[in-house]
Amino acid sequence: MNFLQNKNAVSEFLLLGLTDDAQLQQLVFILFLCIYLVTVLGNLLIILAVISDIHLHTPMYFFLCSLSINDICLSTNTIPKMLINLITQNQSISYTFCLIQVWFVLVFTGLENCLLAVMAYDRYVAICHPLRYSTIMNPFWCLLMVLFSLVLSFMFGLLHTLMVLHLSFCTDIKIPHFFCELAQLLKLACSDTLINNILVYFASCVFGGIPISGIIFSYTHIVSTVIRMPSTGRRYKTFSTCGSHVSVVSLFYGTILGVYISSAVTSSPEKTVVASVMYSVVPQMLNPFIYSLRNKDMKEALRKLSSSVGVALRWHSNSIKG
Repeated sequence: MNFLQNKNAVSEFLLLGLTDDAQLQQLVFILFLCIYLVTVLGNLLIILAVISDIHLHTPMYFFLCSLSINDICLSTNTIPKMLINLITQNQSISYTFCLIQVWFVLVFTGLENCLLAVMAYDRYVAICHPLRYSTIMNPFWCLLMVLFSLVLSFMFGLLHTLMVLHLSFCTDIKIPHFFCELAQLLKLACSDTLINNILVYFASCVFGGIPISGIIFSYTHIVSTVIRMPSTGRRYKTFSTCGSHVSVVSLFYGTILGVYISSAVTSSPEKTVVASVMYSVVPQMLNPFIYSLRNKDMKEALRKLSSSVGVALRWHSNSIKG
């Protein structure tokens, strides 16, 4: 890890977390432990349901699986460290691990943006060009889109991290957050951060502006196509295939907008941190519920999966008794 050595004497940072009250910290620990377990188990169920049900081996559910894997990785990158800090009452995080955390937060957040845009494109092709759907959304093209999104996110995250290496940090090493966030690190820097800020704005355009534009483009054409359908029942059925994705997109970008507004109208770090929890933790936990509750095929796949697990457990129990 020598390439991650800072050019000044800073060897660690302090993550202040959400609160310094001992009693509230216990509640925060229980809350975030539950959130993490629900996030991991919920997304794992989505992945297992898609893998086990051959009817769900379609591009839409392939992208959903990719989103679930990304959500697990994003949550695992931030929450466990916070839980360890609360247990040990040690707020420190090494300089190297902090940069690694920044890197992966950027990678998985960028990938989430890309996947949501790709899923919108999938719905656009399915509804606006149904006869060409299987040709356009072939397995190779689907895999290529996900891999391209991953590589692009990976490279931008790496570029941001390498740019942080050129910064010098002051004696104030307190980060008012529960994980290392790029924006907070830039505020702690003593050296000029102009290039870093320009890169942040450029990345925001790439991973924010382009995916949002793609989503708006897709759903503008989807709405236009659905409105022209003669049957009301067919309109409802078509819209219902987009309901889960629209809910996830609204949740993800709505929470990011909330964080931006909160940071703009308040100078309180505590309120900003609480607001940022909404985009870094909550969407990843709620995505499985949105897709399982609003999607009939997913409900049926989960029911089959639970039945299979129940049969396997009964067989295992009987074999032990026998």
